[in-house]
Amino acid sequence: MNIKQNNRLRELDFLRGIAILLVLMRHQYLCGFTTTMGWIGVDLFFVLSGFLVSGLLFKEYLKFGNIKPGLFLIRRGFKIYPIYYLTYILYLAPKIIKHQFDWTGFLSDLFFIQNYVWGWGYAYVPSWSLAVEEHFYFGLAFFLWLSIKYIWIDLNKEAEKKISKFELAILFIMLLCLILRLISNIYFPDNADKNYTMSHLRIDSLLAGVLVSYFYYFKREKLIFFFESNKNFLMLLSVALISFTPFIDFQGSFFVMTFGFSFLYISFSILLVCFLVNSKINEKLDDVFSKKIVDIISKIGFSSYSIYIIHSFVNFAYNLGNILFLSKIGTINQTAVFFITSVVSVLSGMFMTYHVEKYFLNYRNKHFPSRIH
Repeated sequence: MNIKQNNRLRELDFLRGIAILLVLMRHQYLCGFTTTMGWIGVDLFFVLSGFLVSGLLFKEYLKFGNIKPGLFLIRRGFKIYPIYYLTYILYLAPKIIKHQFDWTGFLSDLFFIQNYVWGWGYAYVPSWSLAVEEHFYFGLAFFLWLSIKYIWIDLNKEAEKKISKFELAILFIMLLCLILRLISNIYFPDNADKNYTMSHLRIDSLLAGVLVSYFYYFKREKLIFFFESNKNFLMLLSVALISFTPFIDFQGSFFVMTFGFSFLYISFSILLVCFLVNSKINEKLDDVFSKKIVDIISKIGFSSYSIYIIHSFVNFAYNLGNILFLSKIGTINQTAVFFITSVVSVLSGMFMTYHVEKYFLNYRNKHFPSRIH
């Protein structure tokens, strides 16, 4: 099977760049509809993460016929933990200074269970999404390892079937997530924060990316044929399913908190497939946006994790500075505020990616080398 070996795909970094820009728009006001729809950036991250992370395990399986979940989790840890814990100090300091330190919140952030204990993150509010991803990493790695070890699922042989056990298992879990969302929002509407953040209610977005990844690595010809045969319909469906997002916020919306999340991962999965199977996607992006803009957004996407980690502190620092100093000078236009905080967040995130994160990844690659190249 002809599998692309590119460690980085410019077009996927472009999608990650779009995702982090949406997050920045959500957390720093630019205009009404950008704030309303900015939250979907996290859902786009979920689908992309599901695809990319499961792809690492699928490529390992294709090469060796097995996976090493311990090595996989160690390598993910070197990617996630150093930046998170080092930056976390910045978020924890104000809690301590204001005498708001809480051991439960601190420990829940520390061990990535804040979305169950606290709802959001305690010190770093958006860290709830990192908890969802952490639970996904562990769950997927051990599910695949157990399935392969005990011959429950032979991914190569299963790929020959019209619908495989693996596909059925993933679809079953995704359906279960939707059912649990409906139950939680119907019977526990006052638990709105956790209904939005708990992993068992949100992990289907990541599993949608896993499903795309499975088709991409094991049934690529079928995936391409299906997409090309139904391209116009699928792209219209993708647009239709996401069209509500500039007008309806997730907060207080039963529709968004249940079926809306499903609409989003279907829409983003279609978009992802379009980017994967279109051999001229980079040229088309350049034609639509210009090569320079696509390059910039892709570079932002390359550093999206660090930008995501640092951007809330940048907003906090700006607000603090505004209270202490800028208010004496005069009011700054909100568009300028968005531009300033976004540029500082992006530049800070890039510095962290190319210096801090790179240091730990070099150490990882030296002592815990990947089995795939």
